[in-house]
Amino acid sequence: MPHPDRRLVLAGLATLAVPRGAWAAAIRDGAGREIAIPAKVERVFPAGPPAAIQLYTLAPDLLLGWPRANRPEELPFLLPGIGDKPEIGRITGRGNSANLEAVLTLKPDLIVDAGSTGRSYVELAERVQGQTGIPYALLDGRFEAIPASYRILGQLTGRTERAETLARWCESAMTAIKGRIATIPAEQRPSVYYARGPRGLETGLGGSINVETLSFLGARNVAADQPGNGLAQVSLEQVMAWDPEVIVTIDLGFAESVRADLAWSSIRAVKAGRVHLSPKLPFGWVDFPPSVNRMVGLWWLAKLLYPAQFPEDIRAIAREFHTLFYQVTPSEAQLDLILSGRG
Repeated sequence: MPHPDRRLVLAGLATLAVPRGAWAAAIRDGAGREIAIPAKVERVFPAGPPAAIQLYTLAPDLLLGWPRANRPEELPFLLPGIGDKPEIGRITGRGNSANLEAVLTLKPDLIVDAGSTGRSYVELAERVQGQTGIPYALLDGRFEAIPASYRILGQLTGRTERAETLARWCESAMTAIKGRIATIPAEQRPSVYYARGPRGLETGLGGSINVETLSFLGARNVAADQPGNGLAQVSLEQVMAWDPEVIVTIDLGFAESVRADLAWSSIRAVKAGRVHLSPKLPFGWVDFPPSVNRMVGLWWLAKLLYPAQFPEDIRAIAREFHTLFYQVTPSEAQLDLILSGRG
């Protein structure tokens, strides 16, 4: 059976739009748009992975499903019955896969996206909201905007008390960390290369959301001055020229191979044994996706880069974060697995 043309479907959906006056109240979302607060929110569609994670941490029962199904090894770190909810696709980001017919079939009371609040995302949100009548909120996904995004999402979903708790945890962590690194002289802040992919040759340029935690910590991203502001492929020769003191990676294969790879052996980070594999269960601590999961990664990175200023036990911080945000307390064995970067 031929798949219906989305434009025709959307035209037909226009009659479903609900007059703005039917809503009880409104709030400004992360893009400054006025969003009607639904009188009742029981079903929320996350437009992409960052939104799904943030929504899970605030109100897991409202999550309709995941943009991509979680892997079996990730499920023990998520609430039973929530972590294994079905894959429902995504509206935004790489590989957008959810068409609006499928979204409407799930009957959401609210659509939420977290990430860029740029013009193209605003236009998409306005178009979808206008044609479906479903409030579509944009949350500012920048790292430092996470507390404000929690408060907006809390009002939209009626979960203001928990939103405030999570927002304050984030603010407390950022304030404490920022205060300690403020005293570290510039010459003591290491140069860092962020390595993605099996060859380690994809990295985040200056302004990339993927390396926000490095920027927050005042580390010198060696790729920061390259043209562009997102992810980019670079050459090994370029990495050798940068000669970073620290390499942070999210790829297990690269982390295991780089230490014995003669091509990388002259780089200071490799010679000094300062290649660090980021934890990623159930979600990456540095990136992948760039959502609230990075909050615990901020402590992990701070300890790697400035061990003298951050003597805390990362296991205790990880346990606290997982318990509060994911509502699952990891065992000691699970903490070992998380911190190994495997899984």
